[in-house]
Amino acid sequence: MAIEAPSIVTRHLETVVAERLREEPVVVLNGPRTVGKSTLLQGCARAHGVDVLDLDDLATCEAVAADPALFVNSAELVCIDEFQHVLPVLDAIKAQLNRELRPGRYLLTRSTRYATLPAASQSLTGRAHIVTVWPLSQGELRGQRETFLDTLVGDTARLVTAAASSTSRQDYEQLILAGGFPIALARKTAESRRRWFRDFLDMVVERDVLEIRKVRQRDVLPEILRRLAAQTAQLLNPAAVARTIELDKTTVTDFIRLLESVFLVHRLGAFGRTLSSRANHSPKVHLVDSGLAAYLLGITERRLAAREPSTLTEFGHIVETFAVNELMKQAGWAQTPVTFSHFRTKDGQELDLVCETEDGRIAGVEVKAAGRVEDKDFRGLRLLRDRLGSDFVAGVVLYLGARSYTIEDRLHVLPLDRLWT
Repeated sequence: MAIEAPSIVTRHLETVVAERLREEPVVVLNGPRTVGKSTLLQGCARAHGVDVLDLDDLATCEAVAADPALFVNSAELVCIDEFQHVLPVLDAIKAQLNRELRPGRYLLTRSTRYATLPAASQSLTGRAHIVTVWPLSQGELRGQRETFLDTLVGDTARLVTAAASSTSRQDYEQLILAGGFPIALARKTAESRRRWFRDFLDMVVERDVLEIRKVRQRDVLPEILRRLAAQTAQLLNPAAVARTIELDKTTVTDFIRLLESVFLVHRLGAFGRTLSSRANHSPKVHLVDSGLAAYLLGITERRLAAREPSTLTEFGHIVETFAVNELMKQAGWAQTPVTFSHFRTKDGQELDLVCETEDGRIAGVEVKAAGRVEDKDFRGLRLLRDRLGSDFVAGVVLYLGARSYTIEDRLHVLPLDRLWT
């Protein structure tokens, strides 16, 4: 069941961006390089009958840098790709908004987090709405709009059906190792895909990181990223990374922030409600894409077939990262706004993902890379349910088995592919 990116993929964010432009003066698409931001931008530009200012193009970049005000002074939607190459354009946009603040004036993209550039965050504070573009979701690859997240916090019982999943463990392994980057998915062989990941990382470190900061020890960044891949879906531990590469913790922590800024990793904060003095407040770290994590850890179908315990443990962490990322993608188009966190006590009771709505409803998700679920897999869910009472609407264990069923009050078992089927 190898999944390849179709030649034309409808991004679920297309309708979201169109809606935001009807309400917001500036919409900024940010996310990893090559993830499809430019394609979204071009589609929106065509819909409005305007051109795209591509600041990756040297001639266009030089022209806009010479006279930013000229290019942003328009009654039509202005679309600018990779605006960070000419930061004065933000001041020109601000000046235009001071004259006329109306929705749908500017659509911008960049491949580093919006808040990483002080000029960006100061120029358009309160006027720019940020939309994060992730790698392709499993639903987008299949032409289906996923509603799992809305159903999880709204009517979880609908997710439990008598129909068995037809996705095999081998199917799961293939799609998780492939990830969601469009260009990587278009590669025909695993070796070609690995080569693309290698070139992608070189480009991000040599180009995007250096645009944020001139890093003298940039050769250390790939090694730190590999160490973070080994920590994916686990508590972030900069000190452990520092020890292994013989750098001080402060430097490593700073470099981790740089890797977050270019969307290679992201943090999942600890659950905010104080349920116990034993709660751990450290964030978890996740790679932005399961295929990228697998590449960095050297996990292949051949290694998985050998069933070595260390490889299976690493794959289990990648499965969790995969599930967490799929749900975060769905948050971009879900009807119900949701924030995410994880929960862990100091004596080891934990929950991989806590989903909280604005009105305080909470659902928990535990992820298992196994074909069967054991009673101990519900420890974290039961703790959260018992402590939160009626605020806890549902808990699910996602696994690689075929059947869905209810185990007890508000606790359910679901195949992993229920995320997108």
